[in-house]
Amino acid sequence: RDHVQAMQERKALHTLLAKRQEDLPPRRMKDSYLEVILPLGSQPEIREKYLNVYNSVRFGRILEDLDSLGVLICYTHTKQEAQPRSPLSIVTALVDKINLCKKIIYPDCDIKFTGNVSWVGKTSMEVKMHMLQLHDGDYSPVLDATFVMVARDPENKRPAFVNPLIPETPEEEEIFKQGEFNKTKRIDFSTASLLKMAPTAEERNIVHDIFLNTLDTRQEREGTVSFRSRILPPNSVWMEDAKLKGLQICHPQERNIFNRIFGGFLMRKAFELGWATACSCGGSRPFIVAVDDIMFRKPVEVGSLLLLSAQVCYTEKNYIQVRVHSEVFDADTREHHTTNIFHFTFISEKEVPRVVPRTYGGKYIQL
Repeated sequence: RDHVQAMQERKALHTLLAKRQEDLPPRRMKDSYLEVILPLGSQPEIREKYLNVYNSVRFGRILEDLDSLGVLICYTHTKQEAQPRSPLSIVTALVDKINLCKKIIYPDCDIKFTGNVSWVGKTSMEVKMHMLQLHDGDYSPVLDATFVMVARDPENKRPAFVNPLIPETPEEEEIFKQGEFNKTKRIDFSTASLLKMAPTAEERNIVHDIFLNTLDTRQEREGTVSFRSRILPPNSVWMEDAKLKGLQICHPQERNIFNRIFGGFLMRKAFELGWATACSCGGSRPFIVAVDDIMFRKPVEVGSLLLLSAQVCYTEKNYIQVRVHSEVFDADTREHHTTNIFHFTFISEKEVPRVVPRTYGGKYIQL
């Protein structure tokens, strides 16, 4: 009932939407700058929510906080003083990159998040955020994150214009140009997908080398080699044996105003399954070092059955690359729909086995 009433109230906000981007006042990067303190050191009562079994901070919770902060920064960028409520619906489109420079996040030291809008298109905004932790009176860097958010109308049905961004300094000009480059790179990457284009000559050679390394040389000497006869190289595991699956029932507790599941919650669940998969593959505690290319393709409705499938797709020395595929299952139609793709890079405490694809599809997942 509360959700229905809230959506009815939001319909009236349509009149506040700009008809053109040119009708909106331009903003500066410092206009959207925010600092937020997570008082783990000064308020011990909130630590339990962030604590993991290793007595450090749960990174999945940090992903949730970054997602919330990114939305808040975008609302700050688009805020109109004359409007008591924003007519915009800000949603997370993708996580471009998160890089960590610390393996351990301590549970008893305050954390500071900072961030601002770094690039703006017509209806989308890139947000750069930084996380620092207090040690010996100074805040030291922990991670840098780049999110892309999109603006929608009050009912989250159509794109909506956002305020343009005006760089003021040469440094800001470079940041803005990087945002434009990031957008172009994402477009190029999507058009070069193996689902749309044939593999390049280099990629074909890589796939063939992988295949040759799994042939039974004994049969080759005897002249009885077969495409079906495959052996696992030393210190290796088949890719199909390096996966875990999970199920999440999407309860109303994790919903936003549009009766859909928060993106931060989805990231936390995917990360935790990805971490467990890396732990199982590496045989020791893995540490997150990077998050790449999280695509939010389809919203997840309350009541959905969320199916998560984590797959180790590449290993090298101590590094483990995990891909988590998220899909919803509609019990009425019996259909599956992809909602998200997540990519996590971990480093293990010891060297991990090489992951070897057995199938053609697995080889291109590894690419």
